[in-house]
Amino acid sequence: MTTMTELPRDREWTVDDLALLPDDGLQYELVDGVLLVSPAPVPQHQRVSRALFRLLDAAAPADLEVFYAPVDYQPTRRRSLQPDLLVVRREDVGETRLTRPLLLAVEVLSRGSRTKDLLLKRGVYEESGVATYWVVDPEEPSLLVLELHDGRYAEAARVVGEQAYAATRPFPISVRPVDLLAG
Repeated sequence: MTTMTELPRDREWTVDDLALLPDDGLQYELVDGVLLVSPAPVPQHQRVSRALFRLLDAAAPADLEVFYAPVDYQPTRRRSLQPDLLVVRREDVGETRLTRPLLLAVEVLSRGSRTKDLLLKRGVYEESGVATYWVVDPEEPSLLVLELHDGRYAEAARVVGEQAYAATRPFPISVRPVDLLAG
């Protein structure tokens, strides 16, 4: 069993330190050497995530793979994030983690994750070269789509309720936020 004395106290965290943490249902992420701990998601969050996973997985071409959390995306030794969903080239899938830039990262907002997902993770994904970032808000319901252009995210779309978003990146798919609520 891991004890707290084994964990970093006098230095920044690295991806190697994550292996020392317990498998306790909490989400452990790193941003620039700082450990972020989040509670397990609520059922509504999981319904939306599951519905979107099914859509993405059914539409993904054979050379791409769709994953759902927890899968570690570790673009540096001091950064480790677990997007709710992600799309990556099959050739970029490592044995234990993903290190190559993602084609798509998706975060489903919850009350406790809004600031982290809309500001902190957005910035890290942008700096890490994640091509497309989707933020789903089950409360509205809505979908915000950000695409990387010249190293910066630009809003590509924002759809609400029954409006449909016809994505072309990372592959063609149509998403209506209201449909995600049924799970």
